[in-house]
Amino acid sequence: MAATSEQRAAREAKLDELHEKLTSAVEQLVSGDDWREALAFSARFRSRSFNNTMLIWVQHQVAFDAGRVPEPFPTLVAGYRQWQGLGRQVMKGQPGYMIFAPVTGRFATATPSDSGSWRRLGPREKPKPGEVVRSRMVGARPAYVWDVSQTDGEPLPATPTPVLLEGEAPAGLWDGLAAQIRAAGFEVVSVADEMAIMGANGMTDYEARTVSVRENMPPAARVKTLAHELAHVMMHDPDDVEVRQHRGIREVEAESVALMIGAAHGMTTDGYTIPYVSTWATRADDKEPAQIVQATGERVRKTALAILDQLDTPQLSDGTPLGLERDTPTAKPTRAAARQLEPDRPHAVPVLAGRGL
Repeated sequence: MAATSEQRAAREAKLDELHEKLTSAVEQLVSGDDWREALAFSARFRSRSFNNTMLIWVQHQVAFDAGRVPEPFPTLVAGYRQWQGLGRQVMKGQPGYMIFAPVTGRFATATPSDSGSWRRLGPREKPKPGEVVRSRMVGARPAYVWDVSQTDGEPLPATPTPVLLEGEAPAGLWDGLAAQIRAAGFEVVSVADEMAIMGANGMTDYEARTVSVRENMPPAARVKTLAHELAHVMMHDPDDVEVRQHRGIREVEAESVALMIGAAHGMTTDGYTIPYVSTWATRADDKEPAQIVQATGERVRKTALAILDQLDTPQLSDGTPLGLERDTPTAKPTRAAARQLEPDRPHAVPVLAGRGL
């Protein structure tokens, strides 16, 4: 059933409200420490987009300040029906945290290589013989999630939490990162000290195809440096003109990826050095600093997630309750709750061009 003009207007109003919340949250990331804390938080909810993570963060803070939740940071987040599928129920008087959810459309073509040949199919329209069909994100709608502290019911299985001593590296992390560097065609080299690599902790040489890390550091610092250099390998092709022009943002991105990888393994993040946001969030004349922060956050998250997905090391929960399946059967919610549903979809929401979702 097509939405009425009133329903469309209500949805647009909620989307505008979301954008205002998001912009406000991003604009509060003024210092390097603010950015570091935001990334460490995002690492614990890394299956969701950077923008949605920021929205969950600020709305949970409001709930904590109002006394509706017991802790200042959320731990496990899911939609209304998802919680019901796990045997839990949102408690009365607990409003959900509004986030962006994708709206997709089906597109068909007989010549997939021709980008201009794709046409959008109607709700019940079938493709013509020989046509290929793909789904694309075409917009966004507001959706809602709740923290586990806003629910009660069946106990949830505990998520193992890595525990590290100061200076200790997570077991297997160095080997896992090194394997990804070698798979990209680079050799991992250990050097005696910083004098061998121009005073740096690590260095990526794109011509020699080597990644060097100095040996005279604690294991945790060496792993952090290796993750930083892997981010350079994955993100920063020296033949890319834009990459060459923005060395500052390259270092921010690489250090941010390393931070998220470390945080996902329970490592402390206070040793990560990231410059003030105002020094790197003005790299493009055609974008507002808030847009650059959002785009950088999502680019960092996707790179960190790609690295983490290839590791078999013990990692912290990504904020999704154990046992939550995408197609979990759910009980029918009450009429009041039905207005605050998130689709049964614990995956990240892609970024929308122009809207910065």
